[in-house]
Amino acid sequence: MITEIVSWRLSDQMSREDAIGKFRASVPTWRANPKLIHKAFLFDEATRCAGGVYLWKNIEAAKQAHGPATE
Repeated sequence: MITEIVSWRLSDQMSREDAIGKFRASVPTWRANPKLIHKAFLFDEATRCAGGVYLWKNIEAAKQAHGPATE
C-alpha cells in the first residue's frame, strides 16, 4: 500500500460550500476505482488549501490515477 497526499490552493472566490460540492461530485469517480482503498478530503478555510489523502493498493495505481505529476 501507499499513501498519497495531494494539496492545492483554492481561489479566493470559492466558498466552503463550493469546495464541498466539488468534493461530493467527485465521490462516484473515486469509488469506481478498484485500486483506491480509501480517500479523505482536506479543506482549510483559513489557508484556502484543499486536497486529498489517498490510500492506494500500490504506487502504480496512484500514478495511473493522477498521471506523471505524481512521480
